[in-house]
Amino acid sequence: MRMQNHSIVSEIFLLGFQHLNNFKILIFSLILLIHILTVYENALVIALVTVSRGLQSPMFFFLQQLSLSDLLESVVIVPTLLRTVMNEGAKIPLIGCIVQLYLFGATEALQCLLLTVMSYDRYLAICNPLRYSSLMNHRVCVKLIAMSWLLAFSVTPVVVIAAATQEFCNQNTINHFFCDLFPLLELSCSDTSLAQILIMTITVLAVLFPFMFIIGSYICIAHEILKIVSSIGRQKAFSTCSSHLAVVSIFYGTLIGIYMVPTRNQSQTINKLLSLLYTVVTP
Repeated sequence: MRMQNHSIVSEIFLLGFQHLNNFKILIFSLILLIHILTVYENALVIALVTVSRGLQSPMFFFLQQLSLSDLLESVVIVPTLLRTVMNEGAKIPLIGCIVQLYLFGATEALQCLLLTVMSYDRYLAICNPLRYSSLMNHRVCVKLIAMSWLLAFSVTPVVVIAAATQEFCNQNTINHFFCDLFPLLELSCSDTSLAQILIMTITVLAVLFPFMFIIGSYICIAHEILKIVSSIGRQKAFSTCSSHLAVVSIFYGTLIGIYMVPTRNQSQTINKLLSLLYTVVTP
């Protein structure tokens, strides 16, 4: 029997946007500008909610936490993206790739949970306004946030370990601008079927269930808004939910499109553009 020689991979090469290298200065400048604005805006929200007594409501408290998670995600992904664009590709140690995958996955899971908590907050505010203050008091808010952070950073290692324990040999090139889960698994020279089943199961629990909860909350909210006789009252109720609903649509739409819909025949360029949407633009 012939033995196969395998070289163990210790370094990952990210291709980035190879077909757009002629526009790398423009793309780099645009992404850097968006990143600076993202960091500034999210840091401003965090600071304002912290110091302003007029912004101590549950809605702004949850918004502060969402801004913090957006800030973390931006810091984890964008520096690698900028280096990939400017250098027409970038090398990253395999361990660094795994760490980036963990931090990215944890912040994504955290955002899923925070958006779910925010939809529950809007549901109580509109559908049960008389008991809202007692149901969504400060202690409840802190517990919801603590549970979100704990779940996000404790469930994600299961997915990351499933990916990290694969054997990586020979191939070390990822057609992406950061260490994403499925592009990394494609480099494995071992059987990934069990890992993919585990990952898909956790993804369904972490993404689809919160999304269904949000949809259910907004169905109840829409039903309650339609009961409001005053057009001004309807407009006010809708305005409190519209921005959150827009973020939910973009965020979950791209997540489901990339991670839950089979993408074997889907263009890598489309996947990268969708990833760019929720890692750079949405925050």
